[in-house]
Amino acid sequence: MVLAPVSLLGALSACAALDPDAHANALAEPAHLRRQLVDAGPFVLTAFSRISQPRKPLRVYIEGDGAAWLSRTEPALDPTPHQAMGLALAAKDPAPNVVYLARPCQFTPMAMNARCTVAYWTGKRFAADVIESMNTAVSRFAALTPGQPVELVGYSGGGAVAVLIAARRTDVDSIRTVAGNLDDEFVNRLHDVSPMPESEDAIDFAHRVASIAQVHFSGAKDDVVPPSVAERFVDATGTRCAQALTVPGLAHDSDWSQRWPALLNIVPTCRPMD
Repeated sequence: MVLAPVSLLGALSACAALDPDAHANALAEPAHLRRQLVDAGPFVLTAFSRISQPRKPLRVYIEGDGAAWLSRTEPALDPTPHQAMGLALAAKDPAPNVVYLARPCQFTPMAMNARCTVAYWTGKRFAADVIESMNTAVSRFAALTPGQPVELVGYSGGGAVAVLIAARRTDVDSIRTVAGNLDDEFVNRLHDVSPMPESEDAIDFAHRVASIAQVHFSGAKDDVVPPSVAERFVDATGTRCAQALTVPGLAHDSDWSQRWPALLNIVPTCRPMD
């Protein structure tokens, strides 16, 4: 049985009264992010996008695991996040081409996704077919900015998805993660929860993204995905193109969006080869 980390449960119950769609629309509309459905192979995904200058890079934000659990042992029937932090980050981004991708089964009506069973937001949330579907959606938007690089940003579990997508592509120019679960085996052991053998683990793909510029932000007060997770991932990639930065005062479910404009100014770069 897959179990939810205990430290996530308070955040889930605190968000229960919010209307996820209304909250998402309130974030997206002022940022001119247009809601749409993307047929991405095995899943129909919900996206919010703003493409205003097709000759400039495309920045893609990937949501976290959402409201996947009702209790430590009981998964939710719908993983849609009550407060979509990935979308909140995207809404703060002034770049001309911004896309937000919800994860499979989030925001999209379940009737449109025959595969949307509990497994896809618990033990199979990083499964190969999930990543292929997300990657297909990235390709759909990349076609709107032909020849331009893709910049990936992932929050929490979306950080793992960002790495796994980047490992499959040749057009990714940078990766940024925020409280990213970049080593799910380590995180699951840390919280004494079940392994996920049907999911891919981002750290196993670290060598395949080692030449991509990346910054991995962690909260100093994060006890769900502590800074040691990003540090382990950077060690696995090598430190020429990757850095782990710890942000004082922030926990996993803090409002990262308030700090995001300043953090965006930290541009991922690779050091010259020795």
